Amino acid sequence: MPIKIQSDLPVKEILEKENIFVMDEGRAIHQDIRPIQILILNLMPLKEETELQLLRSLSNTPLQVDVTFMAVESHVAKNTSKSHLNKFYQTFSELKHMRFDGMIITGAPVEQMDFEKVDYWKELTDIMDWTETHVTSTIFLCWAAQAGLYHFYGLKKRMLDKKMFGLFWHKVLNRKVPLVRGFDDMFLAPHSRHTEIPIDDIHACKELTVLAESKEAGLFLAMAEDGRRIFVMGHPEYDRITLDGEYKRDSDKGLPIDLPENYYQDNDPQNKPLLLWRAHANNLYTNWLNYYVYQSTPYDLMGTPDFSCI
Repeated sequence: MPIKIQSDLPVKEILEKENIFVMDEGRAIHQDIRPIQILILNLMPLKEETELQLLRSLSNTPLQVDVTFMAVESHVAKNTSKSHLNKFYQTFSELKHMRFDGMIITGAPVEQMDFEKVDYWKELTDIMDWTETHVTSTIFLCWAAQAGLYHFYGLKKRMLDKKMFGLFWHKVLNRKVPLVRGFDDMFLAPHSRHTEIPIDDIHACKELTVLAESKEAGLFLAMAEDGRRIFVMGHPEYDRITLDGEYKRDSDKGLPIDLPENYYQDNDPQNKPLLLWRAHANNLYTNWLNYYVYQSTPYDLMGTPDFSCI
């Protein structure tokens, strides 16, 4: 898939070295097709790292994807330069008049706080409500999934005894749903979080369809409104070394942290981490773009999304 981004976005060079087809604005305007418009609300502190991970994840279909990055206005980012944000990010007030085919809301390192105490909570709830009329399908990742399940369905999170950290096995449910088409019966996916929404509470919510879950890690994938809302409790976008970086960061700070599960060969952090989830992660994003965005979105982005065909 050609990913359309600004020609001077720093991660563009990395993507090109990985043979990912990246198209700048100049080349894109000469193609007589309407690209899929994807909005990414990036709440992660290391924004360039998350940009790279998500752009990789969106690069595996023949569709042309035009990516717009959004940052919240009610929080001052401390780990990304102001110049980068000013150049490559827009705000909700600048974008709320527009419509998008798909949207991704990332996780954020605020899970141990009450939702209402997060400084951008009001802005985030306004954005989540706005997606109902301006976005065909929205993916909520990790903390954003917990936030979305709380905001839309009143499902409360709880603290875990210890961090859910590493790769965990998940079982596919409801195999006929296109979002999990091509998945194996069991698959590994990364988790890195201190909180969860109890899986029994999620199953009890009639509006939600659980598509994949784990005995150890609980929910991985659920959806509502025939795919207009998709909740991913883990981090399928993580690259090979993300968990490694988190583990070594916390270890160096003397913080209590266990080895990530099923991650290092022979459970030795001196060994190169094993990349065991990329195929299913790519499959998830490809299925989302194909069945819940491309085949459902109106051509002019002004009509009502039609999910009857999937």
